[in-house]
Amino acid sequence: MKVTGTDGKEYTIKPEANLRDANLTGADLRRANLRDANLRDANLTGANLRWANLVGADLKRANLSKADLSKAGLADVDLSKANLRSAYLRGANLNSADLSEADLTDANLSGAVWNDETVFPEGFEIPEKNET
Repeated sequence: MKVTGTDGKEYTIKPEANLRDANLTGADLRRANLRDANLRDANLTGANLRWANLVGADLKRANLSKADLSKAGLADVDLSKANLRSAYLRGANLNSADLSEADLTDANLSGAVWNDETVFPEGFEIPEKNET
């Protein structure tokens, strides 16, 4: 996947990339293939990750506040302790995702899917699943 940096240069991000501690605030990563990427502690505030493939990625302690993760593939993702305040997770695949201790305040999970292996934060009121 190609992205343009703040310096105007074009960079390639490959699946399994190590983007630990990266500042990707407001980045447009629509449909990006970031499968198994290391995004631990990354700042993705307001990033557009619609339809992105993040399966197996490490997003532990990542800041995803106000990020758009609509229809994103988040199966088997470590989102523990992540900031997902006001994030859009509409239609996202959260099967087997670890959201333990994540901040889901005002997050939109309408249409999202999860399974019995999905771990939500303690005390989080899990929305009812939509039956199709």
